[in-house]
Amino acid sequence: MTVACLESLTFGLGRLVRAADLLGERLLLLTRDPAHYAHELDRLPAGALDVVVTDTFDVERAAELLRHTPGLRGLISSTDTWTPAGAALTERLGLPGLDPAVLRLTRDKAAVRTRLHDAGLTRGRAVESAGPDRAARGLLLEGAGLPLVLKDTAGTGSQNVWLVRDEGELDAALAEASGRDLKGRLFAEPYFSGPVYSAETLTWDGRTRLLGVSSRLMSPEPRFREEVTAFPVAFPDPRRTSLERWLDRVLAAIGYTDRFAHVEFVLTADGPEVVEVNPRIGGALVGEGMCRALGVNVYEAMLEAALGRRPRLMDAALPGGPAVAFVLGYPAAPGVFTGVAGLDRLTGMPGAPAWYPVRRAGDLIEHLGDSRGYAGIVYAEAETAELATHRAVAAANALRVLTDPAGREAPGG
Repeated sequence: MTVACLESLTFGLGRLVRAADLLGERLLLLTRDPAHYAHELDRLPAGALDVVVTDTFDVERAAELLRHTPGLRGLISSTDTWTPAGAALTERLGLPGLDPAVLRLTRDKAAVRTRLHDAGLTRGRAVESAGPDRAARGLLLEGAGLPLVLKDTAGTGSQNVWLVRDEGELDAALAEASGRDLKGRLFAEPYFSGPVYSAETLTWDGRTRLLGVSSRLMSPEPRFREEVTAFPVAFPDPRRTSLERWLDRVLAAIGYTDRFAHVEFVLTADGPEVVEVNPRIGGALVGEGMCRALGVNVYEAMLEAALGRRPRLMDAALPGGPAVAFVLGYPAAPGVFTGVAGLDRLTGMPGAPAWYPVRRAGDLIEHLGDSRGYAGIVYAEAETAELATHRAVAAANALRVLTDPAGREAPGG
């Protein structure tokens, strides 16, 4: 029996393979570029899963391949980019899956905010702009106020997001946005001040379990670059219970009845405010961190959901483990990635720190203002998320991500 993955997050394939083995399933990865998963694939035994290289944006081609896959029982689509294609495939092939209309809704940030505003679950509504003209500018200011956030309805990785604190910044952001290739439409929403978190949840049959909350330490304004994450944040029991109930209402309002979700929110002085709802497990090392901190392989739940079965994780006691933290490693300047200095210093540092590579030598790193710019991740553990953060940051401070700025200008580079 086979469960297919339409691409995957950079990390987690190894955990997913072990989960499939336990459940008696064979994993099939459809991918445009197996090298994207080199760190995971290199650590798996030969033949641990099947890998088929194809254009994963071509739904017709992928559907044809999957129709001829013996014993296909489920499909996993765990990335924002391929969410619409995954929804189309599960619908065409009659596989278990969330309502495709709900998945399409989650990929429209403006529509989600409008739905939550109508349900009384956010103080801010989405305001869409047709362009940088005076009428559109006035609409944004009137509808969202200042400060506001201007962003792409289908953006990922903090790309095409602008913080606007005054009218001058609005003019600059609109002008810049007009020259960008957006994945969706441009819209504005109020800027909610406060620390950013991500709720890691699992929902089944309309009930949501909060597995834990990740901290999200960001770069200074006006950028929204993610830099440090830790799990699980130690909320007092009453606050955690309140958060779980709020998340249950948020997900119910958009019709999200099943599977993992990664809900980014700001904890303002007046309570939580949604940033976005991602219909997947958390990216980077969030999934790995959950496995270690909770003491279970959470990817088993991903497989069970893909098979249309109630995940045992919904009800399971969690044995627990070390708290975790990781730091995204960005270079000081754009250029061709040449390596990481200081990796030898990690040996013997507290927290068993490790470097998880994302980029390969020779890759061009151009964008340092969002998550496209990091070359790898420094991971560490401790008894609490706070201590794990200290250890991960100390380890990351010992490293330098190296780039060759000259290589950026080389012909064909």
